[in-house]
Amino acid sequence: MAGPREILSRNPGAAVGTALLAAILFLAVFADLLYPGDPWRMATRPNLPPFSPGYLLGTDMLGRDLAAGIAHGARVTLLIAVAVTGLAVAFGVAVGAVAGYFGGRVDDIAMRFTEFFQTIPSFLLTVVIVAIVAPSLTSIVLAIALVSWPQIARLVRAEVLSLASQDFVRAARVGGLSTPRIIWGHVLPNVLSPVIVAASLMTATVILIESGISFLGLGNRSFVSWGYLLGTGRTAFRVNWWLSTIPGVAIFLTVLSLNLVGDGLNDWLNPRSSGRGKRG
Repeated sequence: MAGPREILSRNPGAAVGTALLAAILFLAVFADLLYPGDPWRMATRPNLPPFSPGYLLGTDMLGRDLAAGIAHGARVTLLIAVAVTGLAVAFGVAVGAVAGYFGGRVDDIAMRFTEFFQTIPSFLLTVVIVAIVAPSLTSIVLAIALVSWPQIARLVRAEVLSLASQDFVRAARVGGLSTPRIIWGHVLPNVLSPVIVAASLMTATVILIESGISFLGLGNRSFVSWGYLLGTGRTAFRVNWWLSTIPGVAIFLTVLSLNLVGDGLNDWLNPRSSGRGKRG
């Protein structure tokens, strides 16, 4: 299997995506050091354009530093994306593994349950759930996770179906290992590669969904997020173009970096592209 350095050297897009993502993570982690204090506070005169002295990205209609909002918003947006991806992957892997390993009626029930969530537009369902429940970080995370897990479940099911008939799984059954031990100890480790790639791409999708929710004013207004900044700036776009443009560029670069990293992970982990086969 090719190493990470080799993958980055032959895939410039993955290298660019990794650098971009590292910069965004740095901004999110050190937001309090770079821009201490409350990002909601009025810092100076309103409507300062970008590159004003002391205010790199300018200020909004209330005199709040947009750079501080971008930095603190990066933390909130990425935390939501990681939390949603973790929950969706955990539930999707569990459903897909059980459906693929047992097959038959268990598979039918699990897939009908999965298809129920896939028949409803994911963004619409998320908006409805968040609108009904009081908007909070917890409700937003749970609502987006609820519509994100089916793709992971289907991916894992397909992989487990092909693995369940392999010799190493049969040997584990003959050896008297319990079903949970076979699934978690022998089958799922061989499914990790595509799941990791899918999770990186899902994180990008989650950022877009969360940004759309906040753009519509359904996010938690106690926390700054890029979608909220994008939404608040749209009313004054003709005058203060930077208030919507800069958060939009931040979302674009983050989603782009995650997709490029996902492509690099696929080159590194995909058995077909690396010449590596599955082993028990």
